[in-house]
Amino acid sequence: MTPGGSRLAVVTGATGYIGGRLVPRLLDAGFRVRVVVRNPDRLADVPWARRVEVVTGDLTEAATAEAASVDADVLYYLVHSMGGGKGDFEAREREIATTLADAAFAAGVGRIVYLGGLHPDGVPLSKHLRSRVEVGRILIASGVPSVVLQAGVVIGSGSTSFEMIRHLTEVLPYMPAPKWVRNFIQPIAVRDVLHYLIEAASVDASVNRTFDIGGPDVLRYGQMMNGYALEAGLRQRPIAALPVLTPWLASQWVNLVTPIPRSLAVPIIESLQVDCVVREHDVDTVIPPPAEGLTGYRRAVRLALQRERDGEVETSWRDSAVEGAPSDPLPSDPDWAGTLVYTDVRERRTAAAPADLWKVIEGVGGKNGWYSFPLAWAVRGWMDWLVGGVGLRRGRRDAGTLNTGDALDFWRVERLERGRLLRLRAEMRLPGRAWLEMTAEPTDDGGSIYRQRAVYFPKGLTGRLYWWAVWPFHGVIFAGMTNRITEAALGPRSERKTA
Repeated sequence: MTPGGSRLAVVTGATGYIGGRLVPRLLDAGFRVRVVVRNPDRLADVPWARRVEVVTGDLTEAATAEAASVDADVLYYLVHSMGGGKGDFEAREREIATTLADAAFAAGVGRIVYLGGLHPDGVPLSKHLRSRVEVGRILIASGVPSVVLQAGVVIGSGSTSFEMIRHLTEVLPYMPAPKWVRNFIQPIAVRDVLHYLIEAASVDASVNRTFDIGGPDVLRYGQMMNGYALEAGLRQRPIAALPVLTPWLASQWVNLVTPIPRSLAVPIIESLQVDCVVREHDVDTVIPPPAEGLTGYRRAVRLALQRERDGEVETSWRDSAVEGAPSDPLPSDPDWAGTLVYTDVRERRTAAAPADLWKVIEGVGGKNGWYSFPLAWAVRGWMDWLVGGVGLRRGRRDAGTLNTGDALDFWRVERLERGRLLRLRAEMRLPGRAWLEMTAEPTDDGGSIYRQRAVYFPKGLTGRLYWWAVWPFHGVIFAGMTNRITEAALGPRSERKTA
């Protein structure tokens, strides 16, 4: 019998970095899987989407938690908002944990598995670490046997911690750094985290406690950066620890030299203010290490770099929802009646085949650019970054292919009809809500029609003033996009001349 043996595993946070990797591995291990998501469209292009049961809803609502828990053998609690900076963040985390724990107990769930944060005892913790500790306590006290795995820095392709180390090391030949670069950290490879999560489902029902997990190496943060440099073929960086760099200043520094936005950088940096190492190895008594042994830090970096070179990044920090960004989909046109909406609509015929036009549309953004007035796009990205937005540096996960839910610079892929329609929802800081649509339609002569529509719902007077302030640039930016995208679909000029 396979390890899952037809048991039902419920995964919350299935669209996140860890959850998105755990689901297919649970399926391969023989589990039946149910996922809980707020927006099922995020799963539209996920390879395993048709193999799982989907519960749609918000875990703060008892009805969603109850529907998720029915007949579940094991429930994976992977919900944690790294960017939770607005409102009472800790109260919301407490509410979700309590609601889900109560529903799991009432439904007779056999096991809860939670991925928390590695932390020392007896010292003040950041609000994010403090919240993770409290969530663990709530689950352990729930009446459902719970395994709380406490991990520190997770190293894998696309992880926030790995990307932060990578960009800091690659961008800066000399590293002025906060004093926490001398703190000790016990990183763990994402593959080992997944090993512990899957095996925790089979732990005896008498076990109800926390376990520290970590890789075989205990390093200073500065050593981790130079370990990355060696694996990436770079010279090691001299590092100077400066006591004047507070966590807030350090987060601004990280936001300046890496694509990691402040909303993600702050909780990571706050957690690095203390030593985060494994204090006990009791997990070895209930979950044996992987057959090949735990993955060392340098090997984890090597594997992550290879995954990125091969374009095989399964999940990424870019997929994380942006705190405060609009998440509602574009209303259908009839629903606009009586609502102030600004639009910019462009259309152009081209001799390019629809497939060639679509290839250009799906390739927009990131290193490929936006086919119009690069300086204007760069300035808009910097403006967004200055006010705490994600800016343009988030890029895209794959250079040629998009999936529903993917981040794309300061946009999010809201709807994708491959070969025909791409709709992007703005996640930049705006006094309103905005979308950008691009479509490719075939014509009778084998060519195609490119249609482009920008839609903006202003919020208050500020939103109206914003639209009219940028309106003069639309003629340059949007018209330029229309012209250059259709030209690019025809191929290089040398090929067009030959044809």
